[in-house]
Amino acid sequence: MAGSNVMKSGGATQAARAIAALILREMSTTYGRSPGGYLWAIIEPAAGVALLTAVFSIGFRAPPLGTSFPLFYAAGVLPFLMFNDLSGKLGQTIQFSRALLKYPRVTFLDAIIARLILNGFAQLMVNAIVLSFILWGLGARASIDAQSIAMAYLLVICLATGIGTLNAFLTLAYPLWATIWAIVTRPLFIISCVFFVFESVPAPYGDLLWFNPLVHIVGMMREGFYPFYHASYVSALYVMGLSAVTFITGLFLLWRHHRDILLK
Repeated sequence: MAGSNVMKSGGATQAARAIAALILREMSTTYGRSPGGYLWAIIEPAAGVALLTAVFSIGFRAPPLGTSFPLFYAAGVLPFLMFNDLSGKLGQTIQFSRALLKYPRVTFLDAIIARLILNGFAQLMVNAIVLSFILWGLGARASIDAQSIAMAYLLVICLATGIGTLNAFLTLAYPLWATIWAIVTRPLFIISCVFFVFESVPAPYGDLLWFNPLVHIVGMMREGFYPFYHASYVSALYVMGLSAVTFITGLFLLWRHHRDILLK
């Protein structure tokens, strides 16, 4: 029994070291070795959100919820961009770490976890800075429900992890899949309730829109900023179930086939 515990402890330590090494490698290759690289990783998406907010504020004088269009828009676009970034980065995990995966001590799961930790932390920082600026810099009024906001972030991380892991296999097995996925998901920006609330969509389109998991995440996020808004259509169980199915499927396919594909 003691020997088994030592082996488990040693395996966990080895995995932790591999993940830490992968994180440091990606930090140096993606963001550079200078502090300016990390700063740019935060400024670029924050500036993009600010620009889009300014542009769309011209066409949308009053938001569907509250009085601040920047807050309404940010509560929708930030989780969307977080999903888009995380799922995209995770989908390229195997290609990015292809050389390292030839070593037996580095597994594809280590690479996925490392990418998730680094890019997830970066996205959370971006979200915190943008929302802080809107709430305190622009003086947008909101009653914060930390539980709803935390649940929204948990859902978007789980969904991005599931979709990204499945895409990691599909991109590895079928190189054309990355292009197909980019084309298929392009309309998501329009149909994820970034500019409107779900309740404003008439039937039967609303019934179809419900199956978009990002709609549930955006609804949960807006509940966290608007206490009078109750998104009764939100199903955390649906999002978590979809995340679990795609994650488990992606892990299984990678476990079965990634070595064979990498050797080709």
